[in-house]
Amino acid sequence: MKKTLYLMRHGQTLFNLRKKIQGSCDSPLTDEGIRQAKIAGKYFTDNGITFDAAYSSTQERACDTLEIVTDNKMKYERLKGLKEWNFGLFEGESEDLNPKHPNERTYGNFFVNFGGESNKEVEKRMQETLTEIMEKDGNNTVLAVSHGGACYNFFLKNAPDIPFTGLPNCAIFKYEYEDGKFTFIELIKHDFTKEI
Repeated sequence: MKKTLYLMRHGQTLFNLRKKIQGSCDSPLTDEGIRQAKIAGKYFTDNGITFDAAYSSTQERACDTLEIVTDNKMKYERLKGLKEWNFGLFEGESEDLNPKHPNERTYGNFFVNFGGESNKEVEKRMQETLTEIMEKDGNNTVLAVSHGGACYNFFLKNAPDIPFTGLPNCAIFKYEYEDGKFTFIELIKHDFTKEI
């Protein structure tokens, strides 16, 4: 039986606005981030999409986003496996310090040397966590709110041949899940110029 996963990035945060590296550290949603989450919630409502279950990273920016998207009307589970990539000593520093890696699709092991995670570690925990979620009985349509780097690594694992077009805040990856395999369907990007 095919199941559907909507994997979403959180709304804009203070660190996003200030162009700070934000992985394991956290910062609150901005007013714009709250508005983005409301627009994402409206997308689901307008398209008649309801969820059997919802999950969030344990980080505040993801939990707050999920609560806004669901209008606080749905119980959800917080999972460490959905947390953002740990960038080690780069946490909280300027995004200008991110390495210009020879492979533009991933930083590889770069952050391991500074107390962080490798891209393969992030990919593995995301894959394991989301597989466990989708294998649960009754989880036919699922919302999971995570983070840019974590969602990106999951995308690279499950759609390696599809060009990546960027991941704005509150963008939603839609996947089908069947027989232990995720199939990328589309990346939903919202028009944030509209009023809600």
